[in-house]
Amino acid sequence: MRLAGRDVPVRWRRSSRARRLSLRIDAREAEIVITLPPRAEREAGMALLRNHAVWALSRLDHLPAAAPWHDGGQVVLDGCAHGIVHCPDGRRGVWIEDGVVKVSGEAPFLRRRLATFLRQEAGHRLGERLTALTGSSGLRPRRLVIKDTSSRWGSCSANGTVMLNWRLVMAPVDVQHYVIAHELAHLRHMNHGSDFWVLVAALTPHRHMAETWLRRHGPALLRAA
Repeated sequence: MRLAGRDVPVRWRRSSRARRLSLRIDAREAEIVITLPPRAEREAGMALLRNHAVWALSRLDHLPAAAPWHDGGQVVLDGCAHGIVHCPDGRRGVWIEDGVVKVSGEAPFLRRRLATFLRQEAGHRLGERLTALTGSSGLRPRRLVIKDTSSRWGSCSANGTVMLNWRLVMAPVDVQHYVIAHELAHLRHMNHGSDFWVLVAALTPHRHMAETWLRRHGPALLRAA
């Protein structure tokens, strides 16, 4: 769409669960997302976009550049950067050796194989950390689901399912700890009231550091691929 004299990508969503119009920035796709409730008119969304044009354009302009994974580049795991080494004749898929991540197979499939590896590592590492915090807190989710979401790092459903974004495995461990604690606290309080934050503080000391880190560095994780 044309906005303030420039063309910008805008995605429109109609959501049966939305209670009000909303506008956000999808950091991974570098686009504006406008969500409409069932009965909202598109013109209302256009008005919202026009009223927040300066903010939206500023957020798009300040997104980090996408950093594609490639041979000789870097990938981050638990907050630590690892070099990427393409091993075309390897037979082990993707593995970590001597501080680098080695990827076998043909070069055009390197990024896809690396993403699959990180998803698997997320299931293993985040799952272990969830289990550890579950044991110490007594808060027991029904199950853990690892997903690839465009903006959320985690969520907790009313039936006790905890969802974690696989890209969280790239963040420092203390940041992971906070997100996991945040979602476990929702097992007891399905809101963000004062009792919820008291419980979060009892589960993790990392809230403020983690929230600051995610604001600063989260968009880069969302754009990594």
